Amino acid sequence: MKGTFWRWALAAVIAVAAGFWQERSGPTYPVRGTVRLGGKALALKLERSHSCSSDQPVVVDAADPAIAGELVWRRFPTVEPWRTVALERDGGTLRAALPKQPPAGKLEYQVRLRQGDEAVTFPPRPAVTRFKGDVPAVVLVPHILAMFVGMMFAARAGIEALAGGARVRRLAWGTLVLLAVGGFLLGPLVQKYAFGEWWAGVPYGWDLTDNKTLLVGIAWLAAVWSCRGGRPGRAAAVGAAVVTIGVFAIPHSTWGSQIDWSRQPPATAAAPSPAVDAPR
Repeated sequence: MKGTFWRWALAAVIAVAAGFWQERSGPTYPVRGTVRLGGKALALKLERSHSCSSDQPVVVDAADPAIAGELVWRRFPTVEPWRTVALERDGGTLRAALPKQPPAGKLEYQVRLRQGDEAVTFPPRPAVTRFKGDVPAVVLVPHILAMFVGMMFAARAGIEALAGGARVRRLAWGTLVLLAVGGFLLGPLVQKYAFGEWWAGVPYGWDLTDNKTLLVGIAWLAAVWSCRGGRPGRAAAVGAAVVTIGVFAIPHSTWGSQIDWSRQPPATAAAPSPAVDAPR
């Protein structure tokens, strides 16, 4: 019983670490940094994901009324001219907004601040934000929960296999069921709500999130198959756990769905619903 507790504890630590890493390292995590202007440090935070139901606010905390600036942006990826929007003062903050885009539409942007003869640009390399549809909590919360618990079961199955335990088959099946629910049942629903398509991975595209789910699913199918007929299946379970941990180490939303603006009219022209591609 004591050994089982510590195995689950280790599996939970691995799952939490993987979730933390995915959140912090992904392309939708806010860009944070500090610039100096007028001899003072300004802490800045730029969001990189927003609902396509509204414009995306851009807010700069700048209490000194002598600080002014502008927001510059363009569609991403394009070589369109940069568009400039003045940052309007609102008490101790400077505010502007990025125009809302269709699902999977991306914009790159920076803020340019000045005080007297001093000027700074943040971030040095433009931040890229992606717009997405709103996903109902009744879909999103179970999806996240199933994927997190599935990751914990995957780690636990690998630990059990390495320890020569007798529960490998049961844990492998638990992992497969959780991944099937979270990744292959609820995952496409999340994708549909957010970006307007059910599946953007192989064979339809290169969305890395969908392809990661597919790879992990195949690995655990192989592990379950290796446990058939009372076989231990330990090597396959360890292999599937390693694949899962490796896949979850890839930042979430990398190579995510995005509009191919090259297929669209210029931004000033009326356009039909844009095609969505994963970047090649």
